[in-house]
Amino acid sequence: MDILWFKDLANLSRTGNFSQAAVLGNVSQPAFSRRIKTLEAWVGTILVDRTRHPVRLTAPGQQMLEAGMQALSRLESEREHIREAMAQPDKYIVTFAAQHSIGWRFYPLWLQAFENAYGSIISRLRADNLPNCIDDLGNGLADFVISYRSRYSPGVPSLDSLQSLTIGKDLLLPVCKSTAEGAPMFNLDDSLAGPIPYLRFGSDAPIGLHIEPLIRDRGIESRLKVGYENWMVGALRIRTQDGGGIAWLPRSVVQPDLDAGLLAIAGNPDWFIDLDIRLHRLARHTNALTRKIWAFLAVREDVPLISG
Repeated sequence: MDILWFKDLANLSRTGNFSQAAVLGNVSQPAFSRRIKTLEAWVGTILVDRTRHPVRLTAPGQQMLEAGMQALSRLESEREHIREAMAQPDKYIVTFAAQHSIGWRFYPLWLQAFENAYGSIISRLRADNLPNCIDDLGNGLADFVISYRSRYSPGVPSLDSLQSLTIGKDLLLPVCKSTAEGAPMFNLDDSLAGPIPYLRFGSDAPIGLHIEPLIRDRGIESRLKVGYENWMVGALRIRTQDGGGIAWLPRSVVQPDLDAGLLAIAGNPDWFIDLDIRLHRLARHTNALTRKIWAFLAVREDVPLISG
């Protein structure tokens, strides 16, 4: 039995309609109906009178709804009390979730700069693909999510009670292997060059949403020949070092390679993509410590602690 099914029962009681209640629960109507039937099977009796239109809860249904909502309210209240009690700098572990390309280089430098300015905290990083990070935020498994935003993509979808602020800057740079003379092996500015091998983020990689619109806007799809796809920035970085083609990669990741002459920038600044690095939280999932951290960063948003 899932105690959240009582929220489904409450939505059904309020709307009197399975389809409308499913919309409120953000599930399909068939899935919603199965959940109500599963709850009825767990209780052992019919909870919804389906012969009426609009449908109504039976007497046992009303009884179970009242008991279930009281239990849910108590559980949520106790959870908040526990979170508040644990939200002490020497006890509470602040969980950040970030896509891999941010977690690799930017995050450790940013966290050090943050602790230098704010003070030490106990924290953990969940490095994953962005959709999983957002799911963790919604489920209360992460206190903050860090993601990119550009003129092409907001990075994260609109969520109930979502709040965001900028904590850093970065650039997506077109890079490729450097020649012995330090020049790029491939050059986007050379319109007469043959097809350029393109190392692309896979279709399931949100970072690609910042890159593909630029390629379309500049009308160079026909000049780029996709030779490799991967959603991991590290895999594309290795391919560029091997001379496999051009990839747009975060400056925070490739700057050491540029400094060492392993990679070169493959075009003028018109090909660069400005990135804001954004911190997100859900206002409904906070505690005393995370609110204090948020307030500290909010007043410094115009002067981020670190850039990429």
